[in-house]
Amino acid sequence: MSDVQQQTVTRLLLQLRAGDRGAFDAVLPLVYDELHELAKRQRRRWNGDDTLNTTALVHEAYLRLADQSTPNWSSHPHFLAVASIAMRQILLDNAKRKHAAKRGGGLEQMPIQEHDGTMKDGGDVAAADSETIIALEESLRRLEAHSPELGRIVECRFFGGMTVEDTAAALGVSPATVKRRWSMAQAWLYTDLKRLREVPA
Repeated sequence: MSDVQQQTVTRLLLQLRAGDRGAFDAVLPLVYDELHELAKRQRRRWNGDDTLNTTALVHEAYLRLADQSTPNWSSHPHFLAVASIAMRQILLDNAKRKHAAKRGGGLEQMPIQEHDGTMKDGGDVAAADSETIIALEESLRRLEAHSPELGRIVECRFFGGMTVEDTAAALGVSPATVKRRWSMAQAWLYTDLKRLREVPA
């Protein structure tokens, strides 16, 4: 997307924040290709999950975003971060339903090395399976209770697959802050997951 298009999206989002609900419909055609790429990236992270195709995921995410009564998106990167998180939540809900039906609702105990490899690659979780993502999601909820700031970094970097620079723009902090908090969040999640795996069943 060109700089001019990004500026147009940001202007429309600010109009939406000011109460112009029609601005949201004007945003979608401008960001549709990017949403489609986000959806493809998100679906690749759920090995064997064919519940939703890419187009269906884009449309369901669009409906969730359109349903927000008080949208507070401040910029183009911020909007993409929220859209990516919405897609992740849709896929997570589907994975949980399928997992509950297949396993009776419980997560298997996985070696911490599986999570370790996922968390060390800087946010690219294409190789992670649904069980790993679900376990990390539950640990993320605990992290958010401990530090909402670190939780937002994980949502953007790990689940949203965003770069350091895009994460910084979305959250209104410096890239150096993102790098520092991302390292802290990785260490926290690793410790939390390791602790859980060491608890006797």
